[in-house]
Amino acid sequence: MRPLVLTQRQRPDQRLDLSPLVPHLLGGKTVSEIERTALNTTRHPVSVGDVFRLRPGDTQQIRIVGSCDRIDRVGHEMTGGEIVVEGDVGIQAGRRMAGGRLTIRGDAGPWAASGMRGGVLEINGNAGERLGGPLAGETTGMRGGIAVVRGNAGERAGDRMRRGTILIEGTAGTYAGSRMIAGTLVIRGKCAALPGYLMRRGTIVLAEGADALSPTFVDCGVHDLMALRLMASFVAAYSPRLASSLKQPLRRLAGDMAVSGKGEIFV
Repeated sequence: MRPLVLTQRQRPDQRLDLSPLVPHLLGGKTVSEIERTALNTTRHPVSVGDVFRLRPGDTQQIRIVGSCDRIDRVGHEMTGGEIVVEGDVGIQAGRRMAGGRLTIRGDAGPWAASGMRGGVLEINGNAGERLGGPLAGETTGMRGGIAVVRGNAGERAGDRMRRGTILIEGTAGTYAGSRMIAGTLVIRGKCAALPGYLMRRGTIVLAEGADALSPTFVDCGVHDLMALRLMASFVAAYSPRLASSLKQPLRRLAGDMAVSGKGEIFV
């Protein structure tokens, strides 16, 4: 069955909340019911039909065409199915996602994969700051699932990450993996300064190294570990380019010794 297609009419004059447009919330709804769904984030009411032209289809397969950076919270708390976005998205794409697959064929704003618990989020362009990180007042960021960024990521990717895997094929900004609790962060391109800042546990792999490493990490020498080869087999399904970076001896740094010191960075 063909997917449900939403084509953006024009750039909206306000930020829109697309969290109601996920497969498990649209199941069983008619086209007219979907068109009446509210998306507004201000006092001015906006519905799906005001912003998008709809082509009926399977609500478990949603395609959003012509999206822009004013489209926020795409795939919020998604539990299954698939959403494909042809264009850019705004903040919090895939936030608290628990299952399914969200593909963004453009750039994503800050806090993509924030609080993610499961499923797969793929960003074909660049990701903003705090990829997989928590919102203000939250103690943990990403808690499961897989986030893949084909381009570059902003500052603090993987901040307070607790579980799951983040794969970045491009570069990453400062403080990547800051305050990590657990999980895996792999970066193929050059990383900016101070990756793993105050990380307690978890694994960071920097294929191209970093501009500067914290002095509170301890050099443990070069290793050719079976664990890295097993990680490469897992990563290959999502990014063959990153998997190739794991199939070679890497230098291990233990830390951050400023906290518990049970994390590790491979360079």
